[in-house]
Amino acid sequence: MALPIEEYALIGDRRTAALVGSDGSLDWLCLPRFDSSACFAALLGTEEHGRWQLCPVGEHEVSRRYLDGSAVLETTFTTAEGVVTLTDLMPRGDGRADVVRRVEGVRGTVRMRHEWRVRLDYGAIVPWVRRQTVDGEAVITAIAGPDQLVLRGPRLPTADDHRHVDEFDVAEGATLTFSTTWLPSHVPLASLRTDADHREVVDAMVRDGSSWSGQCRGDLPHAEVVRRSLLTLRLLTDEQTGGIVAAPTTSLPEDPGGERNWDYRFCWLRDAALTLDSLLRAGYTEEAQLWRRWLLRTVAGDPQDLQIVYATDGHRRLTELTLEHLPGYAGSRPVRIGNGAALQRQLDVVGEVMIALERARQVTGHADADAWALQRALVDGLARGWRQKDHGLWEIRGPQRRFTHSQAMVWAAFDRAVRAVEEFDLPGPVDTWRDLRDTVHAEVLERGYDHDRGTFVQHDETTEVDASLLVLPSIGFLAGDDPRMLGTIAAVEEDLLRDGLVLRYRTQSGVDGLAGDEHPFLACSFWLVSAYARAGRTGDAHELFDRLCGLVNDVGLLSEEYDAAHGRMVGNFPQAFSHLALVRAAFDLADAAAR
Repeated sequence: MALPIEEYALIGDRRTAALVGSDGSLDWLCLPRFDSSACFAALLGTEEHGRWQLCPVGEHEVSRRYLDGSAVLETTFTTAEGVVTLTDLMPRGDGRADVVRRVEGVRGTVRMRHEWRVRLDYGAIVPWVRRQTVDGEAVITAIAGPDQLVLRGPRLPTADDHRHVDEFDVAEGATLTFSTTWLPSHVPLASLRTDADHREVVDAMVRDGSSWSGQCRGDLPHAEVVRRSLLTLRLLTDEQTGGIVAAPTTSLPEDPGGERNWDYRFCWLRDAALTLDSLLRAGYTEEAQLWRRWLLRTVAGDPQDLQIVYATDGHRRLTELTLEHLPGYAGSRPVRIGNGAALQRQLDVVGEVMIALERARQVTGHADADAWALQRALVDGLARGWRQKDHGLWEIRGPQRRFTHSQAMVWAAFDRAVRAVEEFDLPGPVDTWRDLRDTVHAEVLERGYDHDRGTFVQHDETTEVDASLLVLPSIGFLAGDDPRMLGTIAAVEEDLLRDGLVLRYRTQSGVDGLAGDEHPFLACSFWLVSAYARAGRTGDAHELFDRLCGLVNDVGLLSEEYDAAHGRMVGNFPQAFSHLALVRAAFDLADAAAR
């Protein structure tokens, strides 16, 4: 059975990523891309569905860290007989993907166990495995269909019941480096990297990560946690295409044992735009250019064909399927690949994109003509259909509604279009956009506000509140200390706090069309931090931010949700939404202090 979610760490090559457990087991890896099929899928089943484990035999203690602000993971195993370290990384490559695992003896002699169990197509296929010799070196290859995995190392495990296992001693000063490389099955093995390169690769990755994360300002609250969040967002960005995935995993449940299990290995325009905004606030402009190019390519064509989610390479067909052969994490079924939300209408997305691209203009001082042409097309399309009901940012699978958050983001889209004309002298029907902006603002205040209770509401047919309402000040819709926002914060505190953390909404209302419950959503809790800061409640903001930063696991990662009653992480992991909201909350606290 898979470990608790918080027991995993992330490594990646900025094309895909792997989850490595505190037990030295690599339990999740999709190759060669984030949304490719998994070759190690024990995370959603058992070891029978594929894993790669290196760990001591017998009892041991574990500590972990990332090396010097990088994505290189170091796990230290301490036994009664000695100490070893396991260094895990994924070097960046072109046309191939590698996982490198280096075992080093620190003290005494430690008996290690090695298991390499490849299962392709999400654990469904036992590959054709054989030993081969490449330039005089013995390797193990696993092939099925288009995929080929190659295991190399100074001591290869031996076959045992459709897996390869070994035990060996590691003495003080000894180093053994193993690597698994993905190649298309038709590609010859001659292109494999040599062992002599491994230490240089580790050093280069540490230098790169440390240099990149060091660019972030150091006067933020919990600055080290913020830096790790930024590095995590970087790891979730495809460095070739610019696509930013919501998470590297699928079907980690929001409610263990329930049906709220979704595939997040895709690029939501909303999540990506918010990620970009967080990176820009931290001063990372190169990523803005990369994502802007991805956006232009991906949504090219008729704005009416706009989707809210795409694959990292921009393709649109994300057909949702269930994998019947996988039992799911903690027995949570169905296990899904693909995401039916690609076919939903979510009106807020254009607003998120407009906000992110406005910040990019402000930071760079440059207004790209192609990007502006795209934005005009999106806003013009929104002008024709902004009164439609939609599925909202939570991707409900119940009836469409006029969600207050969606309508507020429509306002933001028109507002940013007006600002672009006024501040950058860009062409557009600014008088029409001003009128639409004012009309939307008035309708939100009328239809999205409960005057009796003094709070904004989830949609115009309910008195329920929604955590997304907390972001209204951050987009400029109202001041953070406006009485209507103070009333909304009070309503969220009354209705949506569970163990001091914030739910997205009350699932008992039935709005989402799904059975079961869920746990507090970490991004929403960070939104409350930001709302407190903008409302002048800085003491409450810092207290909640301190608590939330204390929920990161031992290597600084956050999942989608948190079960405070049992002290465990829930949902896909690590979650971009949680980390970007953490970064934004840190900057909001810093801004509040400056004010």
